[in-house]
Amino acid sequence: MKTTKLGSTQSRRHFLASTATTITAFSVISAHVLGRAGGKPPSEKLNIGAIGAGGRAADDLAELQTENIVALCDVDWASAAGSFDKFPKANRYKDFRKMLETEKSLDAVLVATPDHIHAVATMAALRHGKPVYCEKPLTRTVHEARAVATFARESKLATQMGNQGMAFEGNRLIKEWLADDAIGRVYEVHVWSDRPTHRGKLPLYWPQGIERPTDTPPVPDTLDWDLWLGPAPFRPYHPAYVPFKWRGWWDFGSGGLGDMGIHNLAPVFDALRLGAPTRVYASSTPVFKETVPHACCVHYDFPARGNQPAVKLHWYDGGILPPRPEELEDERDLDPEDGIIFVGDKGRMLVEGWGGERPRLIPEKRNKEYQRPPKTLPRSIGHHAEWIKACKEGTPTASNFGFAGPLTEAVLLGSVCVHFGGTMLYWDSANMKITNEDEANALLHYPYRAGWSL
Repeated sequence: MKTTKLGSTQSRRHFLASTATTITAFSVISAHVLGRAGGKPPSEKLNIGAIGAGGRAADDLAELQTENIVALCDVDWASAAGSFDKFPKANRYKDFRKMLETEKSLDAVLVATPDHIHAVATMAALRHGKPVYCEKPLTRTVHEARAVATFARESKLATQMGNQGMAFEGNRLIKEWLADDAIGRVYEVHVWSDRPTHRGKLPLYWPQGIERPTDTPPVPDTLDWDLWLGPAPFRPYHPAYVPFKWRGWWDFGSGGLGDMGIHNLAPVFDALRLGAPTRVYASSTPVFKETVPHACCVHYDFPARGNQPAVKLHWYDGGILPPRPEELEDERDLDPEDGIIFVGDKGRMLVEGWGGERPRLIPEKRNKEYQRPPKTLPRSIGHHAEWIKACKEGTPTASNFGFAGPLTEAVLLGSVCVHFGGTMLYWDSANMKITNEDEANALLHYPYRAGWSL
């Protein structure tokens, strides 16, 4: 049977049309399902409530300050003090469940908490009929990612996951160049990040590869530790977990893969229209019971899609870099922090920076000779701005939960696989099951503490 390659005009049109369909499939909404009956005209400001007000949430709020920030919720009011000062008229809460029940005027909700709170907070907001912007990764477990994406699709509410690179110009160029057959059909990809190190060196951004502390210092007066834990298993407070250091603990985060993997793998999933992997294999430095190892490599197998071949995807973190491409000039180095290498049957594309920032063909001679195709894909108005507009007008968002959910599932399957280093795990996506290692299925989710649910 004759196969049409991506380089043909017909295939390019099909590729771009399919990409546009993927972007919009789960993001188009009707005005009547927005936070307020009848929705809001573009000129009117949204009433936004924030679940999380310190740390990364403060940066998100700065991007959303064109709207009305009417409610702020944080379990640590010392951490949230800066946002409280910036938005003095906003009502203040420690329990997001109370905020959602009380604030009847909310049109939309920001979720910017530690990862283990993402799913319960996001689902609570969606169940209240509120569009949601949730920081990455979308959830902490594979089960949560599937549940959140499914409910978001059924609710038709405007959603966006906080991986800002999806708004980068580089992401559009990657797709346009691949559609132009710049490197042929892609069959392998290498993706990396230096996290939790910085350029492969100490000190770490956050601790990993350590044991659980045994001392029990007092909880700070400003912190509600029970609410901070939320659905996670109880453990005594310790400054080893907060602030931000939670990312290296399995109960709360997923290390460099969950942090920068979402950023750097997103352009790959988007451009190649990847779905669920069929097999995952991992290796790492020593695995501790409660913390993510210092560094790992995760290898995914994805099936063929249409006329596109099967793809082998390799992830590296903690300072590990992929094999150096032969096409890379001797005087050039790979970006030690973040990058992507697309391997096609006609060449290679190197993407430097995080989130798909700066693509170029290698070697440089090929990059200079390459005649760039016309810009055919719509450009972003800004990652947060996309969500604001979607809340008001039902327009697309690039990282809606229909895209973010499957991406998060695949990333977190890698985390599960790290626990079973050396074992190839076979994934049955339709039935949400690892078919060859029953013990691994227990890591797809965990029992919530009493009082918490999806």
